[in-house]
Amino acid sequence: QEHLVESGGGVVQPGGSLRLSCAGSRSVFAVHDLWWYRQAPGKQRELVASITENYIPTVVDALKGRFTVYRDNVRNEGYLQMNSLKPEDTAVYYCSADLAFDAYHLPKNYWGRGTQVTVSS
Repeated sequence: QEHLVESGGGVVQPGGSLRLSCAGSRSVFAVHDLWWYRQAPGKQRELVASITENYIPTVVDALKGRFTVYRDNVRNEGYLQMNSLKPEDTAVYYCSADLAFDAYHLPKNYWGRGTQVTVSS
Protein backbone atom coordinates (compact mmCIF):
# COMPACT_ATOMS: atom_id res chain seq x y z
CA GLN A 1 0.00 0.00 0.00
CA GLU A 2 1.25 3.42 -0.91
CA HIS A 3 1.18 5.79 2.01
CA LEU A 4 2.39 8.84 0.10
CA VAL A 5 1.25 9.70 -3.40
CA GLU A 6 2.65 12.51 -5.51
CA SER A 7 0.67 14.13 -8.28
CA GLY A 8 0.74 17.21 -10.48
CA GLY A 9 3.72 16.45 -12.67
CA GLY A 10 3.67 16.84 -16.42
CA VAL A 11 5.19 18.61 -19.38
CA VAL A 12 5.44 22.39 -19.25
CA GLN A 13 7.16 25.00 -21.36
CA PRO A 14 10.05 27.03 -19.98
CA GLY A 15 8.69 29.84 -17.86
CA GLY A 16 5.62 27.86 -16.93
CA SER A 17 4.38 26.70 -13.55
CA LEU A 18 3.34 23.46 -11.91
CA ARG A 19 2.04 22.59 -8.49
CA LEU A 20 2.95 19.20 -7.10
CA SER A 21 0.92 17.57 -4.37
CA CYS A 22 1.92 14.90 -1.89
CA ALA A 23 -0.98 13.21 -0.16
CA GLY A 24 -0.99 10.87 2.78
CA SER A 25 -3.19 7.81 2.34
CA ARG A 26 -6.41 7.29 4.29
CA SER A 27 -4.57 5.15 6.81
CA VAL A 28 -2.27 8.04 7.74
CA PHE A 29 -3.19 9.67 11.03
CA ALA A 30 -0.76 12.59 10.68
CA VAL A 31 1.95 13.83 8.35
CA HIS A 32 4.87 15.25 10.29
CA ASP A 33 7.93 16.78 8.63
CA LEU A 34 7.82 16.59 4.84
CA TRP A 35 10.55 16.89 2.22
CA TRP A 36 10.64 17.30 -1.54
CA TYR A 37 13.51 15.83 -3.54
CA ARG A 38 14.22 15.54 -7.23
CA GLN A 39 16.40 13.34 -9.38
CA ALA A 40 17.38 14.33 -12.88
CA PRO A 41 18.61 11.73 -15.39
CA GLY A 42 22.16 10.71 -14.61
CA LYS A 43 22.28 12.77 -11.43
CA GLN A 44 21.96 12.09 -7.74
CA ARG A 45 18.77 12.77 -5.88
CA GLU A 46 18.84 16.23 -4.35
CA LEU A 47 16.83 18.04 -1.72
CA VAL A 48 14.52 20.73 -3.05
CA ALA A 49 12.49 21.91 -0.09
CA SER A 50 11.08 20.89 3.25
CA ILE A 51 8.36 21.94 5.62
CA THR A 52 7.93 21.04 9.24
CA GLU A 53 4.70 19.85 10.78
CA ASN A 54 4.41 23.36 12.24
CA TYR A 55 4.44 24.95 8.79
CA ILE A 56 8.04 26.18 8.79
CA PRO A 57 9.21 26.04 5.16
CA THR A 58 12.69 25.81 3.73
CA VAL A 59 13.68 25.96 0.07
CA VAL A 60 17.25 25.35 -1.06
CA ASP A 61 19.03 28.58 -1.93
CA ALA A 62 19.32 27.84 -5.65
CA LEU A 63 15.53 27.55 -5.98
CA LYS A 64 14.40 30.36 -3.70
CA GLY A 65 12.22 32.85 -5.47
CA ARG A 66 10.88 30.24 -7.89
CA PHE A 67 9.77 27.34 -5.67
CA THR A 68 7.47 27.53 -2.67
CA VAL A 69 6.58 24.74 -0.26
CA TYR A 70 3.44 24.68 1.85
CA ARG A 71 1.02 22.21 3.40
CA ASP A 72 -2.47 21.55 4.66
CA ASN A 73 -2.47 19.49 7.83
CA VAL A 74 -6.23 19.02 7.75
CA ARG A 75 -5.95 17.28 4.39
CA ASN A 76 -2.62 15.60 5.26
CA GLU A 77 -1.12 17.05 2.10
CA GLY A 78 2.02 18.91 1.13
CA TYR A 79 2.57 21.02 -1.96
CA LEU A 80 5.44 22.29 -4.05
CA GLN A 81 4.64 25.32 -6.19
CA MET A 82 7.15 25.70 -9.00
CA ASN A 83 7.22 28.88 -11.07
CA SER A 84 9.43 30.16 -13.88
CA LEU A 85 10.41 26.60 -14.68
CA LYS A 86 13.60 25.92 -16.59
CA PRO A 87 14.72 22.90 -18.61
CA GLU A 88 17.19 22.08 -15.84
CA ASP A 89 14.24 21.57 -13.48
CA THR A 90 13.36 18.44 -15.46
CA ALA A 91 13.45 15.53 -13.03
CA VAL A 92 11.40 13.02 -11.12
CA TYR A 93 10.13 14.76 -8.01
CA TYR A 94 9.67 12.75 -4.84
CA CYS A 95 8.12 13.54 -1.53
CA SER A 96 9.21 11.99 1.72
CA ALA A 97 7.48 12.38 5.04
CA ASP A 98 7.40 11.13 8.58
CA LEU A 99 4.01 9.49 8.93
CA ALA A 100 2.06 8.52 12.00
CA PHE A 101 -0.73 5.95 11.75
CA ASP A 102 -2.12 6.55 15.20
CA ALA A 103 -1.57 8.78 18.24
CA TYR A 104 0.40 6.14 20.16
CA HIS A 105 3.36 5.22 17.99
CA LEU A 106 6.31 7.22 16.72
CA PRO A 107 6.16 8.34 13.09
CA LYS A 108 8.19 6.55 10.44
CA ASN A 109 9.70 7.86 7.24
CA TYR A 110 8.11 6.98 3.91
CA TRP A 111 8.69 7.90 0.28
CA GLY A 112 6.34 8.34 -2.60
CA ARG A 113 7.00 6.85 -6.02
CA GLY A 114 7.67 10.18 -7.64
CA THR A 115 6.12 12.29 -10.37
CA GLN A 116 7.83 13.29 -13.59
CA VAL A 117 8.30 16.96 -14.40
CA THR A 118 9.53 17.81 -17.87
CA VAL A 119 10.30 21.37 -18.88
CA SER A 120 10.64 21.61 -22.63
CA SER A 121 9.59 23.78 -25.53
